[in-house]
Amino acid sequence: MFKSVTVFAALATAGLMSGALAATPALQLDVYNPGSKSIFPVSSELVSGKKDAVLIDAQFQRNDAEALVQKIRASGKKLTTVYISHSDPDFYFGLDVIKAAFPDAKIVATPQTVAKIKASMDGKLAYWSPILKDNAPKSLVLPEPLKGNTITLEGKQIKVVGLDGASPDHTFVWIPAIKTVAGGVVVFGNMNVWVADTQTPASRQNWYQTLSRIEALKPKTVVPGHFAADAPHTVASVKFTRDYLKAFELEAAKAKDANALIAAMVQRYPQLGRDATLEMSAKVIKGEMKWPQ
Repeated sequence: MFKSVTVFAALATAGLMSGALAATPALQLDVYNPGSKSIFPVSSELVSGKKDAVLIDAQFQRNDAEALVQKIRASGKKLTTVYISHSDPDFYFGLDVIKAAFPDAKIVATPQTVAKIKASMDGKLAYWSPILKDNAPKSLVLPEPLKGNTITLEGKQIKVVGLDGASPDHTFVWIPAIKTVAGGVVVFGNMNVWVADTQTPASRQNWYQTLSRIEALKPKTVVPGHFAADAPHTVASVKFTRDYLKAFELEAAKAKDANALIAAMVQRYPQLGRDATLEMSAKVIKGEMKWPQ
C-alpha cells in the first residue's frame, strides 16, 4: 500500500495568482503501510521536495523494508535523512535494509528515543527474531541524536512536536508546508490501540494531551502510525484513538481480569476483532504480563 498525495503551496494570494492556477508543488507525501501482510503494520512516510526526500520510520519486517526501498528508489529523489519517531522495534527494525540501500542518508531520532532504543534493542531482537525469522534484522542500527527539533528539506521544516511535553518519548511530526501530521505511535486508525506501553493513568493523560496538540494544529492530513485499510487520514483518527483509549480505561477499571477486558473491548469494537495488540495490552494493564519483556 503506497498512497501518494501532492500538496500545493498556498500561493493563491493577491499578487501571486493571475487567471489560471499558479501554484507550485510544495512537498509531496507518500505513505507506505504493508497492511495485513505484516505482523504489526506500521506507516512510513516519504516527504519529497523537487530533488531530495526525508523518510519517517523504517518498517518492522525485512521484506517490508525492502519494499519500501523500492518505493524510495522509484521516486527518483535523493534520500538525505531517515527519522525514527519511536523506540518500538516496528519503527526501526528495517534500518539495516534502509542503510544498506542509502548509505549516505543520515539516520536520526530524538535523544530520548535513541536512549530507549539503545537500552532495549538487544532484548527486542532476542524476543522477535524467533517470530520474524528471515524477516528479522540481520544487524541493528542505532540512530544518531537529532539536534534540536527540526529537519529541513529544501528550505521547508519538518518539526518534531512534543519534546517539551510530559512524555517526550511520545512525539509526532508536523509538516507545516503541507499541514500534515505523521502521527507515529500516538495515532491509530480503525484498529486496536497498543496500550501496553502506557501502563499508568498519568502516561495515558499525557497521551490525551498529545492528541489535543495535534488537533490544535488543524492539520489537513493525519497519517496514523498504525492503521487499517479503511482508516481516514484526518483528525478523525485522532478522535478514534482518544475514544478507544477512554473506553479501554473505563473497561479496565471494571474488568476482573484480562479476558474480561478483552471481551468488553470486543463488544465495544466488534469490527476490530481480538488480536495480539488487544490481548497483550489487556494482559499488561491487568498485571498478567510484564512488558517490556
